[in-house]
Amino acid sequence: MRNSPVTDAELSARAAAGDGDAFGELVDRHAPQARRAARVVLDNDQDADDAAQDGFLAAWRAIDRFDRSRPFRPWLMRIVVNAARDLRRRQAVRRTDDLSPALAAGGPSPERETERALLRERLAGALAALPERQRLAVTMFDAEGFAHSEIAEVLGIPEGTVRSDVFHARRALRATLAPYLEETR
Repeated sequence: MRNSPVTDAELSARAAAGDGDAFGELVDRHAPQARRAARVVLDNDQDADDAAQDGFLAAWRAIDRFDRSRPFRPWLMRIVVNAARDLRRRQAVRRTDDLSPALAAGGPSPERETERALLRERLAGALAALPERQRLAVTMFDAEGFAHSEIAEVLGIPEGTVRSDVFHARRALRATLAPYLEETR
């Protein structure tokens, strides 16, 4: 018996041989990050779930073409990001925002909840103002923990460009959010 879990490369080889359970394990491992990456592109949870599912389906269909000498996660994330971009292009209906659920008794105070909502709104607006590539790079790096090299592979750009995108995105976010942060101190 092994001491270490089965690697992505081993699971992808089994999946390429037709083992659906092996691919299911890959989906389980990478689904949360895939959904978050899709959400960066789409800014909607339901659409992000749809795009992630589309990406997983495309990955399953292309698993035999995956180069197992390379990391699986960037390959999958590139497919998911492309699926999210495709979905965004296909959408022709007007977007609406969901109403937030009522605050539960005993939870944070309405004032604190309002501050958090305002911060989330301003952060979402600041992120939305960034070019898509910068938004993806900074979110994948800072929130998801991807390495610069993995982001470069997902986005199909040089690693130096990823580093530049993260730098410029952070600088723009600081500049946009600075007035709000001063207000809350």
